[in-house]
Amino acid sequence: MERNIVLIGYRGTGKTAVGRALADRLQVPFFDADAFLEAKLGTTIQDMVARKGWSFFREREKEVIRELSAVRGCVIATGGGAVMDQDNVDCLAGHGFFVLLKADIETMIRRLQGDAATSEQRPALMGTNIYEETRTMIEKRMPTYERVAQFSVDTTHHGIEEVAEIIITQGLASGRAGG
Repeated sequence: MERNIVLIGYRGTGKTAVGRALADRLQVPFFDADAFLEAKLGTTIQDMVARKGWSFFREREKEVIRELSAVRGCVIATGGGAVMDQDNVDCLAGHGFFVLLKADIETMIRRLQGDAATSEQRPALMGTNIYEETRTMIEKRMPTYERVAQFSVDTTHHGIEEVAEIIITQGLASGRAGG
């Protein structure tokens, strides 16, 4: 596999879990861009945003995207807002096949509330409740997600391994992944 599989989508759609399963099945490296950034800087995204602001985080995210884009033949799970920046899209597109993971709002919220990383590491994007934030951010981001994606999977009613199988058998097998 020469191209990278780049998983995009909102929080709670399964990018990290599916990314791990996909990389395991394809026997390639897996990188979670947010976790990579946190490890690199030795702090959580929530702390980064609280101390230095969103613009600091987005600049560090760009650096990580450039670094991960240089790797070939891997699976990359991006942060939910990474592809809202066209420079990140262009960088990842050079050797990337974009797969959009999506789910209904109730499923995403259930997953987020069941994930310890949500409250410990993921900063709120707005000053509203999680349902309102999710609904508003999905409305804002979905047009970009859909424009960037070359393949998409709704993870609402599929398990992690099943989503990985769909990506392999339908997304990669379609030939759109280019190798």
